[in-house]
Amino acid sequence: MRYQAILFIKKISSLIFLSCLLVSFASLANNNEKAKAKNNAQLSSVQRAIAKQESNIFNTNQTREKLEQKLKLNDLAIAKTAKAINSTEQQLKVTHRKITKLSKEKQQLTAQKRRQERLLAKQLRSAYTTGQHDYLKLLLNQDQSEKIQRTISYYQYLNKARIKEIDNFQTTITALLEVSSMHQEQVTQLEILKKSQHQQQARLSDNKIKRKKTLTALKKKILSNKQQLAKLKAEEANLAAALRKLEALIQTERDLLGLSKLKRKLSWPIKGRLLHSFGSKKQGYLKWKGVLLSAPIGRQVSTIHNGTILFSGWLKGYGLLTVIDHGNGYMSLYAHNQTLLKSVGDRVETGEPIALVGQSGGQEQAGLYFEIRHKGKAVNPKLWCK
Repeated sequence: MRYQAILFIKKISSLIFLSCLLVSFASLANNNEKAKAKNNAQLSSVQRAIAKQESNIFNTNQTREKLEQKLKLNDLAIAKTAKAINSTEQQLKVTHRKITKLSKEKQQLTAQKRRQERLLAKQLRSAYTTGQHDYLKLLLNQDQSEKIQRTISYYQYLNKARIKEIDNFQTTITALLEVSSMHQEQVTQLEILKKSQHQQQARLSDNKIKRKKTLTALKKKILSNKQQLAKLKAEEANLAAALRKLEALIQTERDLLGLSKLKRKLSWPIKGRLLHSFGSKKQGYLKWKGVLLSAPIGRQVSTIHNGTILFSGWLKGYGLLTVIDHGNGYMSLYAHNQTLLKSVGDRVETGEPIALVGQSGGQEQAGLYFEIRHKGKAVNPKLWCK
């Protein structure tokens, strides 16, 4: 009996243990299911966050693209107005010179007219004084024929002199009237140019306000360091690709001999403070391939050497850009201009104005970005400019 009781107890214990084991397995499976569901929920949440972030980045890039296109239009509008203002200023200078010259001519002709008036008055008084003689009596008087002949010759001389002075006087009067008319035309033209300049300045101010608003909107779309690096890298690649296309189109003129013999002999395109030097750090591993010079808006940018304009337009990241071919694989680049004064194909001479300093391409500070390249590779401008 005792043995059977022990055996019964063992069986009961085994059943209890088995039941506990089954409960444990069921609990563990239930916990695994809960953990799996929790992990799946977390994974879904992360995936949704990634998708949302990717969507935000896409939307941000789309917005930036639209704003950059708008910035391009702002820059081009400013360039057009600034070029018109520059042209008007040149016309004003020419008109001022013409008015000054005509004023001097008018003064000289007026003085000449007064002299001729005095001379004619003197001759008329002399003729009146000597006119008491009866010309017919002199002709009929046979007693003093030699004296009469001299007197008649004298009268004829005076008449010719008076006629000549009268002709000169009439010529002076005609010239004076013509100069006075031209002077008045130039004064009227001056007033028209001044009015036009005032309107152009107003348009320029409006365009600058629009550009500032666009830049403010762009600033709000902040880029990470990685995105900024990718942006700058893409812009440099875009410039390099454009230059390769230009090199393929180059037909170098015979008198364009390049810059190889001009080291330390060229002048800088503008006078300005050096903000970034060649080879210095730009962003991440990117370095400056040219120099950035600070200068006030509107200052003239001059070409460093004679050449032909290869590119004249707006390029992303560089704004209004001019590229000049100097021959033998040498090029010079001038970027961030306010306006461009030359067109593709134009021949330019050393020191000739080609642009006006600006801040196009999204620059916050006015200045000029300047590069020299040889066979597509950027070289240090300090080796050529002094």
